[in-house]
Amino acid sequence: MNRSSTGLPRRGARLLAGVLAAGTVVVGASTGAVAAGTGSAGGAVGSGACAGSGPLPRSCAQPGDLIDVTLGELHPTQAVLGFDQVFYKLGRYGSDRDEAAGGFNKRFDDWCETNGQGEAASVRPGARLDDPASFTCTVKLGQETPESVAAMKTAVVGPGGKLYLTDGHHTLTSFLEGPDGSTRLPIRLRVTDNLSSLSTAAFWQRMTAEKKVWLRDEKNRPLAVDQLPDRLGISNFRDDAYRSLVYFTRDIGYEVPDDASEFLEFSWGSWLRGKHDTAAYDLTSPGPYLDLVKSASKSMAALAPDAVVDDGKTAAQLGRIAEWNGGKKETGGEFAKLGKPLTDTKPGKLAEALAYKARVVRAPACTATVTGVRTGPLTVTDGVTCADRAALRGPVTVRAGAALVLTGSTLQGPVQSDRAAAIHVCGSEVTGPLAISRTSGPVRLGGPGCTANSVTGAVVLTGNTGGVLLAANKVTGPVACSGNLPAPDNAGRANTVHGPRTGECAGV
Repeated sequence: MNRSSTGLPRRGARLLAGVLAAGTVVVGASTGAVAAGTGSAGGAVGSGACAGSGPLPRSCAQPGDLIDVTLGELHPTQAVLGFDQVFYKLGRYGSDRDEAAGGFNKRFDDWCETNGQGEAASVRPGARLDDPASFTCTVKLGQETPESVAAMKTAVVGPGGKLYLTDGHHTLTSFLEGPDGSTRLPIRLRVTDNLSSLSTAAFWQRMTAEKKVWLRDEKNRPLAVDQLPDRLGISNFRDDAYRSLVYFTRDIGYEVPDDASEFLEFSWGSWLRGKHDTAAYDLTSPGPYLDLVKSASKSMAALAPDAVVDDGKTAAQLGRIAEWNGGKKETGGEFAKLGKPLTDTKPGKLAEALAYKARVVRAPACTATVTGVRTGPLTVTDGVTCADRAALRGPVTVRAGAALVLTGSTLQGPVQSDRAAAIHVCGSEVTGPLAISRTSGPVRLGGPGCTANSVTGAVVLTGNTGGVLLAANKVTGPVACSGNLPAPDNAGRANTVHGPRTGECAGV
């Protein structure tokens, strides 16, 4: 969330004061009645469906309402993330340095802020985000302030009552991928518009016209609406290096203005593409990465206030900072904080991000890619076959020396692999057994940088020697592991298994 130097949220506090004065309505599993009426322009709500008490349809939500949701209900309005920003958060969430310093883990502060409740007030031993009763926040439910509500992430109610996230993709993805994350994790969002009465085509026309959707890919090329991911999870997004770069230049090259526009950081990223080539820097090493941040932020600060940056917006409108690094030398200010090493008592964001990034097992480059719907058997005989947001209907077989990368896809059929070079399954739904044996390279089913999967069927992992990650997946069926060197690892995120676990997977 964009925040001022005082720590208070910038965006929307003045507008929300009137809403809170009238009494904020909370819509969700534990809520009461919502007044029937008309949603914002085009979101008419029938009085019958919204009368009474108890859980109400999403289509009843009005602008300003706070609604209880789970992460699995939310639909993105952008196709890209800055992965390094997410990696910073995940590195911090998985660290114990906050506790060692006498505080609470950052994820509890972030959850409370996102929920409209300030920051963490108390955290019990063993507390988890998916158990809000295990910690408390400084602002109690029902006592929200304009400032605490302004910090919340936002959503638009679309056709069929679907919820489209318009702010918070990085934060909520970090919650989902974090130590206690899952699609069932609860959070509240603030509704900005109810467009549920519109047709799908009219809905997207409206969203596009009002710039509530970002239809560009990781290379800044135009996208169609049907190319947006349908759910959260880092594996469902593309990595935009410039979006991460802009995140690290915050308060060094720009400051978030009070009237910040949607997708402000992406606008800066679009401009930086023509000035700085991220491919010329080693973005796995702190030194070169910091050099890039310095160069990029100085370019931003050097702009004239009226210089057009992107889509007609000027540098001043996008928060160009008056003096680079707040007028401080590079040995001070936010730039110096950013560059502090992991060994420092207060490491910089960059060090946290790169430490987590180093844990991510990289998938091999694709030599063949499958997209869309494919019906029939798929046999991978050589090279690297990637199923990218595909719908596969039929058995998949991976031969010796070949590799399979299944990302954000659905598969109806079994997976049989023997002596493969690598197997990566991330953010996918598999209906059918997975039998993976004698893989020479990595086997990755969840883990850092790889969204957990849902598998209906047995998972059998035997004799793999390149390392096995089996983390945070939901498996409906038995899980059996034997002869793997090293034994499978869940990266600190246990799998949910509805069936027996045997062998090396008894404890994962």
